[in-house]
Amino acid sequence: MNPPQNRPWTVYIETMGCQMNVLDSELVLGQLRARNYRQVDSVDAADVVLINTCSVRDHAEQKALSRLGVAKKPKKRNPDMVVGVIGCMAERDPDAIMENVPYVDLVCGPGELNKIPAMIEEVRATREKAVALTLDKKRKSTLLERSLEYDSVEALDLSRDPAPSANTLQSYIRIQRGCDKFCTFCVVPNTRGKERSRPPQQIVDEAKMLVDRGALEVTLLGQTVNSYLHQDGGKPVNMADLLYLLNDVEGLERIRFVTSYPGDFRDEIFEAMRDLPRVCEYLHLPVQSGSNNVLKRMKRQYTRESYLDLIARGRSIVPDMTLATDFIVGFCGETEAEFAETLALLDEVRYKNIFCFKYSPRPDTVADKALADDVPDAVKRERNQRMLAAQERISLAQTQAMIGQTVEVLVEGYSKAAIKAQEAEQSRGEEVSWRRSDQLVGRTRTDRIVVFCGTDAHIGRLVRVKLTGATALTLFGDPVDGVASLPPRRARSADGGLSIPIHG
Repeated sequence: MNPPQNRPWTVYIETMGCQMNVLDSELVLGQLRARNYRQVDSVDAADVVLINTCSVRDHAEQKALSRLGVAKKPKKRNPDMVVGVIGCMAERDPDAIMENVPYVDLVCGPGELNKIPAMIEEVRATREKAVALTLDKKRKSTLLERSLEYDSVEALDLSRDPAPSANTLQSYIRIQRGCDKFCTFCVVPNTRGKERSRPPQQIVDEAKMLVDRGALEVTLLGQTVNSYLHQDGGKPVNMADLLYLLNDVEGLERIRFVTSYPGDFRDEIFEAMRDLPRVCEYLHLPVQSGSNNVLKRMKRQYTRESYLDLIARGRSIVPDMTLATDFIVGFCGETEAEFAETLALLDEVRYKNIFCFKYSPRPDTVADKALADDVPDAVKRERNQRMLAAQERISLAQTQAMIGQTVEVLVEGYSKAAIKAQEAEQSRGEEVSWRRSDQLVGRTRTDRIVVFCGTDAHIGRLVRVKLTGATALTLFGDPVDGVASLPPRRARSADGGLSIPIHG
């Protein structure tokens, strides 16, 4: 296969699912850019199309298959196009992908993404399909092979593209891979492997590199991030220790981490949140259900009572902390009384926001094999709607109570409404002016979204905003400080977005 004449290879990548997938896509793109690939924003313009998939829910897999359909006609017009499926769905069921989408050229699991450039070259040279999985389904991996796989994929994080990107301001750092919890509903241990923590010095060095590129905020990623533990020269370094190390990185303003597991969360992490000025007072702590019976069927390794005790201890140590969580409604055998317990827990904890999902069986999980998916879909939908409505009332009460306060906002960029107004002006052939579309968006330390009117000079800065209005999910206000009084800007970023949680 010959390269395009007079231009670099082009790549289109689409990412589904969690923040871990977002980071994986960024790292893959970095490796391809280092080989002179150019990223494009449409399938039709691409020589290589990669869909980074999620397997946490059936809906995510169906969406991935649907998106692959977009490449069918371009692939037919250009048989040299390379179409690849990467991520969790690729690891979980590669054979089904090949059977259902015959024009897919490569399939690569999340533990083998460092091989993507070589796989593309292999497809180009041979026009044969390329597959890379962490664990070959037809044989058992040895301990040595697992070690080699880990060393290999670690290189992906270490090869991070040093060039600034559009989303430098807020950056992700993976500190941990895999999961050992084996909740009965969850496919993650089957797609991302055993829990492994990265060396702390590599994480600190990566944070320093990101700060040099313009990052003000980093989010530490792991399937069960609070379980981070690495033997560093014979000395154990845990999550709290890592936070202290990162707090000393000069120029870093904010540190977040997701997603935490309630069963082994230690108070010393709360104490780090309280004592370290750069660690944000926000915690994503999935509970999944408020019923002990359901938690036991899920094999969550904690009880309703222990979860509530953990929240109480956390709020006593970090009074201003905000909380987010995940819920699964309609899990196997869930009764109306058990769901009522979950609603009661929601009302008692009063989260900032929640991610609520209808249960869908995942192949090869314990729940799929041993428990009946016996809650009708109509009941799942109704419970999901009731929970979301209850949370909306809680969120609205919280945001309205904040009106009149002044908060610190890290300004990410122009709001979606402002960007839409800009695009409308361009389509009419008018000179683009932000005077008519000057809404900026950013986040507080506690992860609340704030919208205010400002200028390009505010972007990439920490700005104090006095709150004047609120909806359930968004705060509105006016900047307190003038642009002239702001410190020099260190970074600029495009408008950010929300991802679904990494793991529940």
